[in-house]
Amino acid sequence: MAAFRFPFFWKLSTPTRARVMHWGFNLFPAFRGAGGRLLWVSPDFLSMRARLKFNWRTRNIMGSVYGGSMFAVTDGPHPIMLMSALGPDYVVWDKSAQIQYRRPAYEDLYVDFSFTLEEVEDIKQVLAARPELDHTVHMQLIDLHGEVHARVQRTLYIAHRSHVEAKRRKRNETHRSSP
Repeated sequence: MAAFRFPFFWKLSTPTRARVMHWGFNLFPAFRGAGGRLLWVSPDFLSMRARLKFNWRTRNIMGSVYGGSMFAVTDGPHPIMLMSALGPDYVVWDKSAQIQYRRPAYEDLYVDFSFTLEEVEDIKQVLAARPELDHTVHMQLIDLHGEVHARVQRTLYIAHRSHVEAKRRKRNETHRSSP
């Protein structure tokens, strides 16, 4: 998200950053268009809850929730949360994702995103020893009764910003020097 490129964002308190991201997600066309709405963001920015509305925009031809909407609503929160926890010197991207559909949904679905402080500290320790790593997160889309409708696994690429910029410069130099 663009907010991570602006220095003023990092001068905000963590609870204020959480409120800004809450509004940002709910106004972001890709997230909103998929039917997603963030319901809450914790003040420490380490957990979020989203709802996937069941309506005419999220229905498939069979009348159940469209699988693409289920997948899209899980895209974004974990990288944003982790970037906020790690700070502006780090980059976090979705690297890969898998979804396992368990049963059709004919009602709103909910998904929780979270990191523990221990996870964040472990990631920082690994990044102190090497410039990049992959981290896998798991989540479930559930209904109000706790029934699991889909399971999602996302792999995040996490690196020092300087490492990513050095790789980009090297790739650009190689690309320019080739005939």
